[in-house]
Amino acid sequence: MRISTALLPQQDISESELEVGIRRLIAEAAWSSATAALTSGVILTAFALYLGASNLMVGVLASAPFLGQLLQAPAILLVERLRTRKAIAVVSSVIGRSMLIVMALAVFLPANLAIFAVALAQFVLCGMGAIGGCAWNAWMRDLAPQERLGWVFARRASWTTAISLAAGLAAALLLDRTAAGSDARAWAFAGLYLAGCVAGLISAGVVARLPEPAMPDRPAEDLRLLALLREPFADRNFRQLVHFLSAWQFAINLATPFFTVFIVRQLGFDMIFVMVLSVVSQIANLIAIRFWGQLSDRFAHKSVLAVAAPTYIFCIVAMVGASQIEARDDCVAYLVVLHILMGAAVAGVALATTNIALKLSPKGGATAYVATSALASSFAAGAAPILGGLFADFFAQRQFELLLRWTSPKGVVLLSPLQLSHWDFYFLIAGAIGIYALHRLSLVEEQGHIERREMVQQLVGETRRVARNLGTVSGLRGITELPVALLRDARLLARHRRRQARAT
Repeated sequence: MRISTALLPQQDISESELEVGIRRLIAEAAWSSATAALTSGVILTAFALYLGASNLMVGVLASAPFLGQLLQAPAILLVERLRTRKAIAVVSSVIGRSMLIVMALAVFLPANLAIFAVALAQFVLCGMGAIGGCAWNAWMRDLAPQERLGWVFARRASWTTAISLAAGLAAALLLDRTAAGSDARAWAFAGLYLAGCVAGLISAGVVARLPEPAMPDRPAEDLRLLALLREPFADRNFRQLVHFLSAWQFAINLATPFFTVFIVRQLGFDMIFVMVLSVVSQIANLIAIRFWGQLSDRFAHKSVLAVAAPTYIFCIVAMVGASQIEARDDCVAYLVVLHILMGAAVAGVALATTNIALKLSPKGGATAYVATSALASSFAAGAAPILGGLFADFFAQRQFELLLRWTSPKGVVLLSPLQLSHWDFYFLIAGAIGIYALHRLSLVEEQGHIERREMVQQLVGETRRVARNLGTVSGLRGITELPVALLRDARLLARHRRRQARAT
């Protein structure tokens, strides 16, 4: 009974309770980011490869975070009905993080059963994360004072960045010190996932001690979520944006989840190098978000996309070049440069895609527009790696080789300047779909758009100006997250319809 009472919202929150809550909110970021760094991303892919996962299972695991986001829509209805956001966030967090114990124990199961257990646990973890995240976002908007909201989440972002980099590198070093396929490697993975579980449960404990303001009284009419999400599709210009976002997410998630597999299996690098590339990409991401933010404020978001999106697509296609480079040191330098460019480019895309959805939406309906684009993006991003994994074995047995023959009196010389195999085909296919996505972007109309050449000139100028005083920047907004104001917009829409009905 005491636990359930502690999770109930409060009608009044004192100033001292609020200050303690904000300090705990900032500290909680360290625990939650440690959980993610130790158990997801590159570490999860390495774990799957250790268990002998097929390419399809790697794709399924990569799709889980995106497909899990689709549960945000019914989670809104759950929050609206129960009206206990803290209880939803804490319970979903405990259930989800407990799945990390299942993943830790999976290393001691037979291979087929182990990868199935990991996949099932990953989907439960991501689904619970989406449900809890929906309640969390709505709760945080009411808890943190509006005038301090930016400062609070900037501090959280600082903790998240520092802990993520440190924990990720520590995990990679631990794995690097154990032999591939050894019992020591199994215990290392088990230790990482148990540590991640402990950090996640501590995070849930901290969240349970945060105060929750009571939600407003429940509206008289039921929330018509589907009707609210359908309305943006009546806007032709917004449909063009959704087409672009869906094609874009499909293109990048067809190839990006398999970068680790490509670098480890096809290029022969170890996990510590993959983790270094991930860190390099994150640092470039954090630095570049400041440039993109300033340029996006001065010009149109479509102008930012016109530079950032092609850059990222170019980098995906350019990954083919890594398999053509024979010198090891040259290949290392090449991959580092590509990951710097990709980290910088994806920062611009993530910033501009959410903002352009807001800008193209009518006044009072922004959250429904952003929610619709987020759901469409989640579905496309979740489907792509599954399809990629399905066709991976087909391309593994195919090879394209370009041969040049030189005949002279001294004999015949054969040269093979280009050899494509396995993942190389994926990068080219993703590039082709990316070009189609850029075509869909060209059909989106936005006021203030400038041409790509002028935008590049502005970017170069901004880089020169800011390079003298680089600083830390807060994290990115996820473009597959539903906005927390969706409930408010639904209530306003219902109220507007009641007034129209009375008028008639």
